[in-house]
Amino acid sequence: MYRLHVDCEFPAAHAISIRGVMEEMHGHHFRVRATIEGPRLDGDELLCDFHDLETRLAKAIDPFRNRTLNGVPPFDRTSPTAEAIARHLFQAVAPQLPAGVRLVEVSVGEAPGCTATYLGATENPR
Repeated sequence: MYRLHVDCEFPAAHAISIRGVMEEMHGHHFRVRATIEGPRLDGDELLCDFHDLETRLAKAIDPFRNRTLNGVPPFDRTSPTAEAIARHLFQAVAPQLPAGVRLVEVSVGEAPGCTATYLGATENPR
């Protein structure tokens, strides 16, 4: 089994509600890590080209870059927690992967030492 990951960062602001209390709007330099795995390498001895995975992840992140997350779908309807961002990015990237490659997890860090990870339970449908 082979596993690789790519990292990406993006600046954005958000405010989340915690136990019914809305916190102040504030910004983060969100750090995102996507991890994939698969049992075989392709003819080029790659599980997946790093740049290909980076491009797919960047495309999923682009709508949020330099924005207030609370005003961008789907976070205009749900709280933009790190957990929810990780889940959303996972669901956006997983279906785009090549056959035989599975997205294992997406992690989103808001600050040093503060990271949320979404572990996908479903295989790539292809």
